[in-house]
Amino acid sequence: MVDPLSPERRSWLMGRVRQKNTKPEIVVRSLAHQLGYRFRLHRRDLPGRPDLVFPKLKKVIFVHGCFWHRHGCSKATTPKSNLAYWQPKFAENVERDKRAIAELLSLGWEPMVVWECETRDIDALSQSLSTFLRA
Repeated sequence: MVDPLSPERRSWLMGRVRQKNTKPEIVVRSLAHQLGYRFRLHRRDLPGRPDLVFPKLKKVIFVHGCFWHRHGCSKATTPKSNLAYWQPKFAENVERDKRAIAELLSLGWEPMVVWECETRDIDALSQSLSTFLRA
């Protein structure tokens, strides 16, 4: 299947994909704030640049998109065209995530990953966040 967009247009379109302040991230931030926790965002001095950082608790939260980070749910589809590009891209994303979590653990930080699809059930997510942040 041939891409109907020109390479320039496709590049522009992919450049519009947000890395920060995504809807799932805003949901997690809002819930953490409602639970009474204060946090920092996207600290560059920590491996993987976590989305939410709770310095006093030494805990971090990553909010991962199911497609880009390969959750395995129905949102993690694989494009049918250009597999030579997508398969290594996804593999590198997963490997980078594993390295970041391993580095954080070695530095004494406790990480949590919240998947995009988990942000739809607010009650369950609130319970998970509360359990993680209280432990």
